[in-house]
Amino acid sequence: MPDLSPAFEAFIVLSVVVDPIGNVPIFLALTAGQTTAQQRHSALQATLVAGGLIGVFALVGRQILTALGIGLPALQVAGGLLLALIALDLLRPHDATPRPGETGNIAFVPLGTPLLAGPGAIATTMLAMEQAPGLAGQVTVALALVAVLTLVYLVLRYSALLARVLRTNGINW
Repeated sequence: MPDLSPAFEAFIVLSVVVDPIGNVPIFLALTAGQTTAQQRHSALQATLVAGGLIGVFALVGRQILTALGIGLPALQVAGGLLLALIALDLLRPHDATPRPGETGNIAFVPLGTPLLAGPGAIATTMLAMEQAPGLAGQVTVALALVAVLTLVYLVLRYSALLARVLRTNGINW
C-alpha cells in the first residue's frame, strides 16, 4: 500500500494556505454584480486558473525559478507584497462601470491568482512535490492538490448559500 502521508500533509497545508472559506467574502464582494450563473462560471474559472498555475509550478517550478534567479523566499516575499497591494486596492471604493476599452475577468486576477494560487500555495506545492518519495508520492500530492481545488470550487460555487447560513457577522469576521 502506498504511503499516503504526503498526500494528507499536502491536503491539510494547502487547504489552510488556499483558505476556501476565507475567500468567500472576497469572492462575494468581487462577484456582487453578477448573476448566479456568472458567479458559478467565475468560481470554475478561478479554480481552473489556480489549478493550472499551481500545477505548472508543481511540475517545473524549481526550473522556472532557477532560470529567473529567484529563490522560494523571494517568491514568498514578493507574493505577500502583491497580496497586500491587492487587499489595499479592494478597500478603496471603485466606480462599478468599466471605462471604455477596459475589460477584466476577476476570475483570473485577483481570484485565480494571487488569492487562490498565491505564493504560499505555489511554494507549498513545490516543496511537497520535492519531498514526496518517488513518483507514487508525487502522484498522491497531485491528487491532494486536485482534492483541495475541488473543495475550493464547491465552496466558491455555493458561497451565496454559505453567506445566507453564516449571515453578515459570520462572513465579515
